[in-house]
This record gives sequence, C-alpha cells and structure tokens, in this order.
Amino acid sequence: MLFLSGIGPRERGSKDIPGVTLDAQGNIVSYDIEKQCHSVFGNVKAVLEDAGSSWDKIVDVTVFLTNMKADFTTYNRIYAEYFKDNQPCRTTVEIKSLPTPIAIELKVIATI
Repeated sequence: MLFLSGIGPRERGSKDIPGVTLDAQGNIVSYDIEKQCHSVFGNVKAVLEDAGSSWDKIVDVTVFLTNMKADFTTYNRIYAEYFKDNQPCRTTVEIKSLPTPIAIELKVIATI
C-alpha cells in the first residue's frame, strides 16, 4: 500500500500555485479552483508514478476543500474527468483553511 497525504496544487520544484493570486502579505486575493484541481491531480499522478504505482491503482481519496459551496460543482466535474475508469472510495470534506494558500488538498491511498 502507498499512502499519500498533503498533496496540493503547488508546482513541483517551485513555490508557484496555479490559479492563485496573493497580496503582499501572502494572503489569497483570488483563486481558480479549476486550475488548482488539474494541478493537484497532476501532482498526485506524478507522486504515484515516482513511487512505482499509477492512477488506476488508487483505492481511496480524501479531498479537503476550503469552500465547498463555491467549489464543489467545479471540483466534482473535474474529478469525474480524471476518475472515469477507476472510481475509488471518495470522501470530500470542507475545512476552514489549509496551511498554505491553497483551496484543495488530497490524501490518497493506492496499491503498488
């Protein structure tokens, strides 16, 4: 089994967060949940493959959203695009904030 946690949309090897605009103090001014979803799913895929697993071996996904009301519909549509063939167990939870200025984070369990 492979357990991934704290996978967010930050671009690998940088501090850039796709779709996020920050003010001078580092607070979120605006964000694009669609860009963040694509980025976080891409990051999960990369980590799975680096660990010797793959997207189709995901068995459980926990998704943390900071704004369920505003973002769930978009996130759910994009999630369905990525999980057409493999449909793991999924839990989606709204939380007040994440430790970095992001709107989505994933916890994933996969087989190797």
